[in-house]
Amino acid sequence: MRLSFCDHHIQAFFLLYDSRKIPLDLALGNYFRAHKSLGAKDRKCIGDTTYSMVRWKSLIDHLCPSPATSIDRLHCFRSLSLDSILQDTLIPEYIRCGIPEWLFHKLVADYGKEKTWRLCQTLNTPASPTIRANLLKTTREALLEKWKGQFPASLCKYSPSGIRFAQRLPLFSLPEFKEGLFEMQDEGSQLVASLIAANPGDSVLDFCSGSGGKALAFAPQMKGRGQIYLHDVRPSVLREAKQRLKRAGIQNGQILPPGHGQLSRLKGKCDWVLIDVPCSGTGTMRRNPDQKWNLEAPMLQQLIEKQQQIATEAIAYLKPGGRLVYATCSILSEENQSQVERLLASHPLSLETSPLSLLPEEEGPDGFFAALFRKK
Repeated sequence: MRLSFCDHHIQAFFLLYDSRKIPLDLALGNYFRAHKSLGAKDRKCIGDTTYSMVRWKSLIDHLCPSPATSIDRLHCFRSLSLDSILQDTLIPEYIRCGIPEWLFHKLVADYGKEKTWRLCQTLNTPASPTIRANLLKTTREALLEKWKGQFPASLCKYSPSGIRFAQRLPLFSLPEFKEGLFEMQDEGSQLVASLIAANPGDSVLDFCSGSGGKALAFAPQMKGRGQIYLHDVRPSVLREAKQRLKRAGIQNGQILPPGHGQLSRLKGKCDWVLIDVPCSGTGTMRRNPDQKWNLEAPMLQQLIEKQQQIATEAIAYLKPGGRLVYATCSILSEENQSQVERLLASHPLSLETSPLSLLPEEEGPDGFFAALFRKK
């Protein structure tokens, strides 16, 4: 079979990707930067096909003769009729759901078989690009008016500052992004950030800040007063957080790398502490489909223990009456409800309200969980 231009690049990409074992989004970004002559149409073909092949890796492995080259696997994938195959009861259910067997059984235990099928169907469809308007500089209505007639976009269903796009777009190249008028952020992440009801003058510690997405979201309500401290163990994400704070126009954010003297001085003094803990990422696997094949059951137990350790460290920063938000982008009860029960049993905390528990929705948020506690 003669290969198309797009197929040649898909073959070349997988030869590099399979050998280097780096995250799919990073690998694609590196490939496109190395092949700058590729047009938008070719990039879309390569990106959409590679993401789909990774999503349905278990099905391709099951149906494609082994050993198989990347082109064999591409031809196998293109010959699939997903609608009919997903009804084929001779193929194990977990393969038709496009997730590892151990994870399938965990989801069935939490949600039942029928709901697990619906969840997996959502997790195996592309997620809509979503942004959050920077309320320090604009509103989402103003952004929509500015983009009227240019991009197919609509207001998010739940988040008051979210906009959802109907298709992938080069959003980072827009002047509005460079001006700090918006940030990429899933609607579920925006809703988690909204649990931080910080007042002007409060002291807020984002203890696992990453590049600061949630801090950027709750910062406007503080009106430049008080302090937001961003802490993470990874220097690279803190460098990015610093750039994002500057672009967004947030003046009251401080970066605290490990060992920073301010960390010890904050013990027992924070009004709010956010811990967006490392987790399985099961609620966001439609955006990172390679993650489900890299996650293994022993790793989940290690993550659960790490979450408990981080929570214990973070609680020490709360003053009496201060509030803690424990958050994950997981849909597994072991990382969510079970951890809430452990925190209540082992720390001087009370639950302020029913936890936020979001499952992935088509044309809606990713899966997130967040619980709001008060320190007694």
